[in-house]
Amino acid sequence: MTTPTLSRDDLISLHGFTPLPVDQDAIFQGKPFLHQPTPVPLSSIPYPSSTDPLVAKVQEYAKEKLPIQTYNHSMRVFYWSTIIMQQQLPSLPPISPSTIALTCLLHDIGTTPSNQSSTLLSFEFQGGVIALDLLKELNGNKSQAEAVAEAIIRHQDLGTVGTITALGQILQLATVYDNMSLRPYLIHPDTKAEVNKAYPRKGWSGCFSAAIANEKKLKPWGHTSHLGWEVFENGVRENEFMREVDSWE
Repeated sequence: MTTPTLSRDDLISLHGFTPLPVDQDAIFQGKPFLHQPTPVPLSSIPYPSSTDPLVAKVQEYAKEKLPIQTYNHSMRVFYWSTIIMQQQLPSLPPISPSTIALTCLLHDIGTTPSNQSSTLLSFEFQGGVIALDLLKELNGNKSQAEAVAEAIIRHQDLGTVGTITALGQILQLATVYDNMSLRPYLIHPDTKAEVNKAYPRKGWSGCFSAAIANEKKLKPWGHTSHLGWEVFENGVRENEFMREVDSWE
């Protein structure tokens, strides 16, 4: 049996290209959340590596290439992303769980010491290039690979003007929740604890703030500068909302 060819509109929906405002305040209408968060057991969110060989291969790649703190962060971001999409943005066309997983696994690949020092590109752009090349090498779907790369390139492109892909916005919301606890009430406290127990931070706040400092040292022109180097680095390091779980091993 041949797999049916998807239309352009189908691919746009499936891989999260649906446009959303960049401005998160516009999405949430000035509220802490659109819908009251409820507990979500991890067991209710199947991780797609069990059914998608591409995700399984990329997960092994991420385990090999990323420090454990970054790998665990990437796994937490998958669960935050999925829950935010399901609970806060239920009217969005459903995005492929595999596309979300691939994006989350690779979104910080540009922050490894070797990848930071091997290029003059900002780490987000380097990460997008690496992801696109890797998924092409693994014979991934072209539209899926482009969705992953676009979201990674723009995952720190916070602002108030313009639009971004739904996948990119969900990734932004999940990463700033995990890194700085912006919009801290998007995730129920029980779910916050369960995810952090399954994929412990192991001092992630200090680990990522050090990566930001290294990016500034190597590439003072870097894209992260638009967030304010010191503001962003300090916000990550002094993440009060996650402090109680940051040392979990």
